[in-house]
Amino acid sequence: MTTAVEQKQIYIVISQTGTVLSRILKMITGAEYNHASLSLSPNLDAMYSFGRKNPYNPFIGGFVLESPHTGTFKRFHKTKALVMAVDISEETHNAINEAIEKMLAERKKYHYNYLGVLLAAIHINHKRANCYYCSEFVKHILEEFEIEGSKELNPIVHPIHFLKLPHTPIYCGKLKDYTFPSN
Repeated sequence: MTTAVEQKQIYIVISQTGTVLSRILKMITGAEYNHASLSLSPNLDAMYSFGRKNPYNPFIGGFVLESPHTGTFKRFHKTKALVMAVDISEETHNAINEAIEKMLAERKKYHYNYLGVLLAAIHINHKRANCYYCSEFVKHILEEFEIEGSKELNPIVHPIHFLKLPHTPIYCGKLKDYTFPSN
């Protein structure tokens, strides 16, 4: 008897907060969304990314735990977002959860890749150990766990590029108004 593999999802949230940096990136790239986060649960209460550690200070960034109703997203309550679900196995879901928990425990060693994000806007790749910008982090997780479509992502990834992954669109609108779908 063959046992069916339990399917789970991860959720990629691409957003546009309206911060000065996001507006500059939108002017340079022309992309509607300029931030990417990853969540392991459909309610998005815990989203992981690289961004502002303090909603009022754009110059101190790193590995952050985000939520639609706290921090930067609470401050920038008009944030527009697109939420997509990506199917993965339960085993992969658990492994990603472990990797993120380890990063959270060691969060002081991770830094925001300021130079990388600026150079990415003009199509120059600049990678440093333990330094990420938001979409670079999401791509890293997708590639590390061999999520379908991740190998086809551009070397320099912008949040909008995640739409190329096989996914199910879940929501498009103001992030503060998001409610997770019930099964």
